[in-house]
Amino acid sequence: MTSKVTSIGLKGLEGYKVSVEVRTMQGSESFVIVGLPDASVKESKERVTAALHGLGYSLVNQKVIINLSPAELKKTGPLYDLSMALGVLLNMKEITVRSLENTAFLGALSLDGGVRAVEGMLPAVLATKKVGVEKVYMPFDEELPLLEIDGLQIVYVSSLDEVLQHLSGQNILPFFPQPRKEEQDHTDYIDFHQIIGHSYAKRALEVAAAGEHHLFMTGPPGCGKSMLAESFPSILPPLTKDAQLEVMSLYQLSTSMSRYSSQPPFRHPHHSSSGVSIIGGGQHPKPGEISLAHRGVLFLDEIAEFTKKTLDMLRQPLERGDITISRAHSTLTYPATFILIGAMNPCPCGYLGSLTHYCTCTPKQIIAYQNRLSGPIRDRFDIFLSLTPVQLKDRVHAEKEGSLSVQRRVKEARERQYDRYSEEVCNGRVDYQRLLKNSPDLEEHLPFIHKLSSKQHWSNRMQVKVLRLARTIADLDDSVKVIEQHMWEAVKLHRRPQSEKHHGARVIGESLT
Repeated sequence: MTSKVTSIGLKGLEGYKVSVEVRTMQGSESFVIVGLPDASVKESKERVTAALHGLGYSLVNQKVIINLSPAELKKTGPLYDLSMALGVLLNMKEITVRSLENTAFLGALSLDGGVRAVEGMLPAVLATKKVGVEKVYMPFDEELPLLEIDGLQIVYVSSLDEVLQHLSGQNILPFFPQPRKEEQDHTDYIDFHQIIGHSYAKRALEVAAAGEHHLFMTGPPGCGKSMLAESFPSILPPLTKDAQLEVMSLYQLSTSMSRYSSQPPFRHPHHSSSGVSIIGGGQHPKPGEISLAHRGVLFLDEIAEFTKKTLDMLRQPLERGDITISRAHSTLTYPATFILIGAMNPCPCGYLGSLTHYCTCTPKQIIAYQNRLSGPIRDRFDIFLSLTPVQLKDRVHAEKEGSLSVQRRVKEARERQYDRYSEEVCNGRVDYQRLLKNSPDLEEHLPFIHKLSSKQHWSNRMQVKVLRLARTIADLDDSVKVIEQHMWEAVKLHRRPQSEKHHGARVIGESLT
């Protein structure tokens, strides 16, 4: 007879039910695990054997065969240790328990029988309810928040012996972990009131945050590009509880430092980063920077210094909101819904168009530098800013509005979009047909957009982006209808800098008149 115990496997961030099938037989002593286990799963036999021996259960003269079903999916990590040990004891008739239907067991075993948390514990727990599990036994991890999932009973255990006691009906001392405090990391971000001048740029950032629009900045060194980008997360609304867990799951899968915060993530990779580190992948695929920036911001400073191949890899996730990584043994999909902020100098020396420095670059050098960013990548940006340095003497006349007041307006604008589309999706990501269906007044402005695009040589994608921007600006103004004023502001935000050249032939952003 075969014993079956349920555990959870992971395929990227998605979980699936794993049936741990165990058969023990008298014969030559052996312990075999099948079902495409990796090295860490194969090593479970030593941990399980030692843990059972510590509790007084011997596997001498026993042939143990364990099948991890479905057998066609690759199994990774020591997450199945606890379920394997229970399956062995059940099949050897060493314990009798009630039905284990709709019950899952997660955790690695130490040699003394302790149950330990492992990598991928959080996404596995979040997946249990989706696969029909109603109860889960797992170790408590201090790095994880206190989980409260509707319809799922979580039993925290510290050892295999506690699991056996609980399953046999004995009362064990209940474990009530203290809720973990969120990391108060929002104070690390620059507040809007600390930025001198740049009132137009601040307005652009507010629009980008409200509608989840991608932003591109260009300007000479020291004009404030990095400071504006680093202040951007301070005006983003806090993450919901579900979003926090989703982000934390990605960080855990990437083996990065655990992140438990309501503040949206802000990732700032160096331009020397490889394509794998940005997109994700490796021999055993892990989430990259674009997934670690999920529901937050990805800031690419000196974007022209990134390799062209790496930048072109961003095209799919910017459109779809996820990234699919294919390898010989598996194909994984990670979420990657982020706001992209790019910043670069207008030329190699950085001073093209500057009023205080002389540009030493030749036209050929400028064209080559601008063309490091391909046309398809430029088309993915919604807002274009050309920045100039601000004098410190303007500090006296600087605006005193802080990030919190801007954040409130952004949050209200997003709530209007969520109500309009009946889900948490913003204007920058909703599909075009749905945008027009829920905002039919936008069709009144289509002739204006078509006429303007013929002069500006805008692609269809660029025309749609102007409509999305106009809808977001209207939401910030709490206007049900998009009016001409909103359209002109959207056109101004989307207009590219005079110095920017496209494919080395044509100047973008000619006069609108």
